[in-house]
Amino acid sequence: MQTPKNLRALDVKAFAKSQMHLEGDTPLAVFERLVSDCSGEVTGHVSWAAQGAMDPEQRGKDDAWLHLEAKAAVPLTCQRCLHPVSVALLIEQDFRFVADEATALAEDDASDEDLLVMEDSFDLMALIEDELLMALPLVPMHEVCLSEQAPTSAEEEAILAEVKPNPFAVLASLKTRKL
Repeated sequence: MQTPKNLRALDVKAFAKSQMHLEGDTPLAVFERLVSDCSGEVTGHVSWAAQGAMDPEQRGKDDAWLHLEAKAAVPLTCQRCLHPVSVALLIEQDFRFVADEATALAEDDASDEDLLVMEDSFDLMALIEDELLMALPLVPMHEVCLSEQAPTSAEEEAILAEVKPNPFAVLASLKTRKL
């Protein structure tokens, strides 16, 4: 198999049969959904590698496999200090291709690898973007912000008491002034 020209329409079966290896550096800006989760100026690239393979299955048929590796550093907002933080994302994932959605659902719970449905035209770049999106942290923070001591509940109550006066006390003071 020749090197595919369109990574958004990859013939996975041929890719796996020929045990092809692809790798590249793609600008982060190409991954629009990922960029929409980023903050600030989005520069840099995603380094990725994909390896196809055929592996004999227990039933005697060959399964198409894809091993994917990707890494990138994306700018996010620290949820503690609200300043930009660069978060390193690293993906190393194996995918096994199955004939249809019903097979994927039936075998999903028993398999260690991720299952994907075999398609005539597979979008490798969308898979890379999906995996990067799933690798994003739920709460991005700087290492320093992670290690800072969070205020105790007593400290929080004291801070709130200083900032917000008791609304009933304010009403009581208004009532006594009018008399």
